[in-house]
Amino acid sequence: MAGHVQDRWYKTEEVPGGKPRRVKTDRHGTGNRYRARYIGPDGTEKSKSFPDGQKRRAEAWLSKTETDMASGQYIDPKLARTTFRQYGEKWVSTQTTDVSTQDGMERYLRLHAFPYIGARPLGSFKPEHIRKWLRELDDEGIPGSYAVHIFATVRGVLSAAVDDGYLTRNPCGAKSVRPPARESKRVVPWLPDRVFAVRAALPTRYRLVTDVGGGCGMRQGEIFGLADEAVDFASGTVHVVRQVKLIKGRPVFAPPKGDKERDVPLAEAVGNAIKAHMAAFPPVKVTLPWKTLDGPLVTHRLILTGGRGAVIRRVDFNPRTWKPALVAAGVLPQPRAGESPGAAREHGMHALRHFYASVLLDAGENIKAVSEYLGHSDPAMTLRVYAHLMPNSRERTRKAIDEVFSGA
Repeated sequence: MAGHVQDRWYKTEEVPGGKPRRVKTDRHGTGNRYRARYIGPDGTEKSKSFPDGQKRRAEAWLSKTETDMASGQYIDPKLARTTFRQYGEKWVSTQTTDVSTQDGMERYLRLHAFPYIGARPLGSFKPEHIRKWLRELDDEGIPGSYAVHIFATVRGVLSAAVDDGYLTRNPCGAKSVRPPARESKRVVPWLPDRVFAVRAALPTRYRLVTDVGGGCGMRQGEIFGLADEAVDFASGTVHVVRQVKLIKGRPVFAPPKGDKERDVPLAEAVGNAIKAHMAAFPPVKVTLPWKTLDGPLVTHRLILTGGRGAVIRRVDFNPRTWKPALVAAGVLPQPRAGESPGAAREHGMHALRHFYASVLLDAGENIKAVSEYLGHSDPAMTLRVYAHLMPNSRERTRKAIDEVFSGA
């Protein structure tokens, strides 16, 4: 047996010339009677106390500890008492991903994990605790596409805790735990009438977002980071080379998503809209850090800026400008007095990218080109999202067969 069990209520005294005798200690009758003691793998003494009448339990605990150390399943009791919040905060601070991804992880944990499982010691985690937490997220109405990222972050924390010896198994990997699934909604692109209705409902200085989003397929951050030097009117090209990102609520310039710079064809109508906008609202020099909050400062002449020439932040633009335009255009219902417009996940500015893709596919553009213009990681991703929007080939098939058979 590893270690030994100490009886703190009695001690053995040596009697000169006689047998040793057991006598009561000063703490007899108070506190836990037995203390199980052993030397851990790190060379330090560990112990756990047990009340009177539980000597066999203390011995069984020591025996299990010895077995765990021999099988590699041993967990230091002090580490096991570390709470999920304590370890999670340390885990986030040591991530080597880009700062915005780290910021997202911190937000997922702070808002959707710590309030539910943050106080639980790591060594006490079981699959039932993860199932209960996922149930609470579902009751809160967290959509599956968002819950996927939250769950992945929690799973990453607990995987690292296993590697670092805080618990033996990751409860997120249990068969009884069903991870959140992404919603399998098909993209339903806006029709031109809706795009132009939203455009008309926007304040004049922001109407260009629909022209660039729906006419070039750019993401919201890329639109807000579009500078005049990136628009080549002579060759009819927009160079998508940066975006505006928020890190801890503060804007920075950064490369496009996935560091994928790209060139997008600039239609004449969209080019004219950009020229008209720049004539009415000249580009403004904006200086922001590059990639991180403490990154080097860079300056660009942004085409779209706020009323005072400041960079547009999505957290301000979406609720104060975009959603009211959706309401005015009839996309969202009119809210009651004193209430804000409802959720609009499928009607965010990303809807303009879907519109752009649908127009290209309907015109017969190949999926590889559409993927390149959208800045997707590969054409397979574009195909998964937009395959149902590709022109139906049945009529072409009938026509081709008819021509062959008619000729015969």
